[in-house]
Amino acid sequence: MSTPQRQNFVQIAYHVADLDEAIPRFARLMGIGPFLVRRHIPLKQVRYRGSASVLDISAAHAQAGPVQVELITQHCRNPSAFRDMYEPDEEGLHHVALFPEDYDAMIDHYHGQGHHITTELVTAEKRGAAYVDTNATLGHMVEVYRVNETLYDFYRAVAEAARDWDGITMKIEV
Repeated sequence: MSTPQRQNFVQIAYHVADLDEAIPRFARLMGIGPFLVRRHIPLKQVRYRGSASVLDISAAHAQAGPVQVELITQHCRNPSAFRDMYEPDEEGLHHVALFPEDYDAMIDHYHGQGHHITTELVTAEKRGAAYVDTNATLGHMVEVYRVNETLYDFYRAVAEAARDWDGITMKIEV
């Protein structure tokens, strides 16, 4: 049996029905904020189960200690990793995300365990990710990032906003 790939988890994400309603609810419940909000994230490329697709999502990010919390909502009804688990009005834990040392090796690791990519996407900033369907084994998906400097910059911005959080400002549109 081979040695498991190191899992550098950096985020826990929840699918929410209404981003603007969920932000103050999560801030109050978890004591985290502010949430950096990205609406209708421009996606240059989306694949769902190997076929080209279109996806319209918005997300809000806050820091919770060493881990980021993401709230994500899908505006369209197109098939996706999100619709595989939740209807538009449903909420719950969707995925944990990781920064792999080697993207392709991590994807191969999951494939070798019998788990496959449901949705793969690339943003306008050339950030990329694959959502691996580990729901049957873990009860949620795993997001494997294609790490680049703009992703690190975004994570630093979320962490920095949390350090200076006044406890009042709930969201910052970015």
